Amino acid sequence: MNPLPPLVRRLAYAGLIPFVALALTVQLGPTPLNYLGAESLAGYGAVITAFMGALHWGANLHNLGKAPTGDRWIDRNAWIWGITPALVAWLALHIYIPVALLILASTLVIQRNIDINTYRYYFDNAEALDAFITLRNRLTIVAAGCLAWASIVILFIQN
Repeated sequence: MNPLPPLVRRLAYAGLIPFVALALTVQLGPTPLNYLGAESLAGYGAVITAFMGALHWGANLHNLGKAPTGDRWIDRNAWIWGITPALVAWLALHIYIPVALLILASTLVIQRNIDINTYRYYFDNAEALDAFITLRNRLTIVAAGCLAWASIVILFIQN
């Protein structure tokens, strides 16, 4: 039995719909719809990238007002890491869209690789942690894949 509530799983997977739909729009849509799809995909990718970083702030809020734990991740690094993806995503939105899409895809993968080691700070239940990491892996593969694919389509197939 999956320890993650069905609502959490449904919402997480529903969050992939814009990635898939917009990547298909980039590939299959007529001009200018394909360009609008690319811009929208970059915007959505940036929002999700920022959201994934913000999870660390949300998970760490219960420590505010308490004495420092003495753990560098909880006392300092989680706060810094929580805003870093948002800053990278914001910067990505200011450059050539295919490159931005690759930066966002890379950021999601890098986040996942770091988060695999840091989520343990937020879970008391090993089963829930494992289920969340499995969910996160699936979401990251699809989201990063859509971003990278759209970039490849723009750079190599449409030109």
